[in-house]
Amino acid sequence: MNPTTGKKPEPPKKPEFERSLARLEEVAKKLENANLSLDEAMKLFEEGVQLSRDCQKQLEEAEGRVEILLKMADGKMAAEPFEPEAEEES
Repeated sequence: MNPTTGKKPEPPKKPEFERSLARLEEVAKKLENANLSLDEAMKLFEEGVQLSRDCQKQLEEAEGRVEILLKMADGKMAAEPFEPEAEEES
């Protein structure tokens, strides 16, 4: 019998936010270097765009999971979803 049958493969692990952000900073610094060929610059730019999207998605997911605990009048704690305050217009 094959021991792997019936087992679902684990989905690829998402890179950590901090690691993605650090790599994005590295990519930006490399793109500022004028010694890159057009092909190298395009590859780095594409990687940077993907990293930026990944970081933004991770931030949005984290924001959705954040909850604020409020103390009720009876002394019990209740969780409410986090809703960012709307920015005031000048």
